Amino acid sequence: MGTPLAPSVSRARSAALAALCVLAVAGGPGAAPGAGAVAAKPAAHGPHGGVAGVWRMDGYGTVVVIEGRSLRTYDTSAVHCVPGGLKGRQRGGEGPGGRRTYAAADSGDVTVRAETRERARLRIADSAGHRTLHRVGELPERCAHKPERGPRAVFDVFWQTYAENYPFFAARGVDWRAVRERYRPRVDAHTTDDELFSVLREMIEPLHDAHTAIDGGEGRRYAGVRPGTSPPTKEDIARIDKATDEAVGTEQRRWAGGALSFAELPGEGGGEDEGRGPVGYLRVTRFQGFTEDGRYAADVAELDRALDAVFTERRTRSLRGLVLDLRFHAGGADPLGLRLAQRLTDRPYLAYAKRARNDPEHPDRFTPEQPLHVTPHDGPVYTGRVAVLTGPLTVSAGETLTQALLGRDPAPARIGGNTQGAFSDTLDRSLPNGWSFALPNEEFLTADGRTFDGTGIPPTHRTPVFTEEEFATHRDSALRRARELLG
Repeated sequence: MGTPLAPSVSRARSAALAALCVLAVAGGPGAAPGAGAVAAKPAAHGPHGGVAGVWRMDGYGTVVVIEGRSLRTYDTSAVHCVPGGLKGRQRGGEGPGGRRTYAAADSGDVTVRAETRERARLRIADSAGHRTLHRVGELPERCAHKPERGPRAVFDVFWQTYAENYPFFAARGVDWRAVRERYRPRVDAHTTDDELFSVLREMIEPLHDAHTAIDGGEGRRYAGVRPGTSPPTKEDIARIDKATDEAVGTEQRRWAGGALSFAELPGEGGGEDEGRGPVGYLRVTRFQGFTEDGRYAADVAELDRALDAVFTERRTRSLRGLVLDLRFHAGGADPLGLRLAQRLTDRPYLAYAKRARNDPEHPDRFTPEQPLHVTPHDGPVYTGRVAVLTGPLTVSAGETLTQALLGRDPAPARIGGNTQGAFSDTLDRSLPNGWSFALPNEEFLTADGRTFDGTGIPPTHRTPVFTEEEFATHRDSALRRARELLG
């Protein structure tokens, strides 16, 4: 889901620019003292209560309103409530349990299914897993009022949203309450836009988190990044593409506007080794924006078209190894990564477990872990040796794919450098003055409960990745090492 680290690609899914948000309905954790409420129209209830009504999302600071054939969200905190970015119109009729599907512009279909009268499950097509909804009777009172737009109000919404949702303050060594005490006195009614942007940027820079970002319009944009890395420019990307094509050394077949490419690598002597199959090379640079259509369903179809062409019956039997190059991967939809992983196994296994922060007062409290699995594709699959190439520009959905392959048997060799260390979907929020910002609120856990946020997933074979020396000498140490390991 692009990410703030890679601003050339927008993240629509669950993502580095498209997601929902967390608590603060009247009477719930994080609600302002004495907050009143705005009543919703009463909903008709079926055997499970149906899905119509007002719901609080567990762990994302979002209130969901379903009325008639429409669904819309509100982003909430203890100090604000504004219309959210997710809204859709119902497609078709109701399914079992009052299940309804809504067509949403940026995220693919949104499905809501009642589990009981008081609890429902919401699933966003381009986000892995689901979100749990709890029925509430009404919206917070503040949702009925336009928010204040002054600099102090903007500051308070920004600070409070991070305070209630960001899970990594301790890991990043940042005292968020001290940040408020330091910076809030610098903001008053006379603070200019440039001054306010500078304050907000300074607040989150020490987090060094690639899923933190602010967009205040032209000249006022910032995205976090792990120390030692920097967001790639268009020129950097062109340079990487040219060097990679040169190292591959043969024509590649391309799909998805060039985001997916494949080649059978020539042998070291210039041809295929006698009596042995070729090494396959599959490069993926993002998991979204595959077609001009812009819809998630179109991305799925294009990915399947590419993977059907790559993983044929003949090739899955003949390849002696596969290189999966994720060294420049700008993110996108995690389910597309799981869809690729399905082509690389003949047995189901745990990809990762996902959870979201769900307590505004305690950053170490999360929703129950959701295990997500890789299930074999119903068709040809490749079960041989795999080498995965990674580096600091392997971001977000590129990282969750890398993590999803950790449980594969045989385990892939990981070659290159640590991934960026930004796994979560992003909460994409609006500020009262019209600016937007993003932050993560989730963890992706391994089978033994580890998370790679911040540090990134380390390689098993460390090599230089897109360094000045590699460019200058026309070397690709990671790809060469992969070809050596795969024989």
